[in-house]
Amino acid sequence: MAIQRIKSGKPEKARAEDDAKVRSTVEGILEDIAARGDAAVREISQRFDNYAPASFRLTPSEIEAAMQQVSPRDMEDIRFAQDQIRRFAQAQRATMTDVEVETLPGVILGHRTIPVQSVGCYVPGGKFPMVASAHMSVLTASVAGVPRIVAAAPPVKGAPHPAIVAAMQLGGAHEIYVLGGIQAVGAMALGTETIEPVHMLVGPGNAYVAEAKRQLYGRVGIDLFAGPTETMVIADETVDAELCATDLLGQAEHGYNSPACLITNSARLAHETLAEIERLLTVLPTAETASVSWRDYGDIIVCDTYEEMLAVANDMAYEHVQVMTDRDDWFLDNMHSYGALFLGPRTNVANGDKVIGTNHTLPTKKAGRYTGGLWVGKFLKTHSYQKVLTDEAATLIGEYGSRLCMLEGFVGHAEQCNIRVRRYGGKNVPYGVAAE
Repeated sequence: MAIQRIKSGKPEKARAEDDAKVRSTVEGILEDIAARGDAAVREISQRFDNYAPASFRLTPSEIEAAMQQVSPRDMEDIRFAQDQIRRFAQAQRATMTDVEVETLPGVILGHRTIPVQSVGCYVPGGKFPMVASAHMSVLTASVAGVPRIVAAAPPVKGAPHPAIVAAMQLGGAHEIYVLGGIQAVGAMALGTETIEPVHMLVGPGNAYVAEAKRQLYGRVGIDLFAGPTETMVIADETVDAELCATDLLGQAEHGYNSPACLITNSARLAHETLAEIERLLTVLPTAETASVSWRDYGDIIVCDTYEEMLAVANDMAYEHVQVMTDRDDWFLDNMHSYGALFLGPRTNVANGDKVIGTNHTLPTKKAGRYTGGLWVGKFLKTHSYQKVLTDEAATLIGEYGSRLCMLEGFVGHAEQCNIRVRRYGGKNVPYGVAAE
């Protein structure tokens, strides 16, 4: 492949060193929460957020007071966004049906779709209060029928963020906590004297939150590894540099380590986009953040062909992939590793993040190779069951089962089958011998 990098970010070794520092910090904090519970959570919240109220859980009156601070227009916008997200989540839920089938006469197999019984939804609020993340996690869990939904977000300027609280409450949260970062996900997963542990953690966050979820996985379920935002623009000369640069910087402003990548088959577009990014960084109010991300995590890659662009994009497996070419549906048909696709110049990642209806909690760091994003199905478990209704079916399945168990040397297993062959089939099968 004739692939040229016009711009590259930090080398992989430097990124790995950053990850190692994060791992060590998270491990120590989670151990402290496990050992000391509420006391540790309170100290950590005081240290990182300068916030240590009598109770981190909001009362109904505190929730109502916070919601009263949200303007009517903002409340209308939150409701509109939640309507779109609810509509799509309900459509997704309708595709997941229970199954029961008679595979042989008298043999019934099936599965039931059961909600996870408790979920902890983390809503980021560090540099930017992520109101939309409450819709994506809390509301989607509610559509799935989760009976206990716990929501947590950090304080903003020393108090609960009114719009986040409103989104959590309207989305269906049963418990709302003003807690941020590692201490929030750690408290929800491990439990403390005042916070009952949950069965599953969901929601995006910074590198520390993502690492905390990784370390807690197994003790609880998680949705996916959703670390710092990644955005990729796949473009040809059907669009211009202003559009490409805007879409790259629009996500790079998330944090200081948000990768942004342009893949194109036009060297002219690549160089013009690079120049346009430099221009926009002189006027963008969030340039202080976006410029660092672009400097350390920005890439521009020029390919000869669309096939090369596709191969590079699939290999990088970025979270958000904005496709603006003369063959957008071809990319839809052939992309296999990504978080979500945004097809065509009229579409953009920000709409997906906030309002269009799809879920914005998506896989990062190449996790798109093996998982999709958060959706209603992540909150549902598929459990199988089986029942044998006739003596004839018990005998037939038992005979096959007996022989297959003995093939593997599992005599005790075989006897589970044999006793039914003897009891329901009237056949004299000696103990420890395969049924004929």
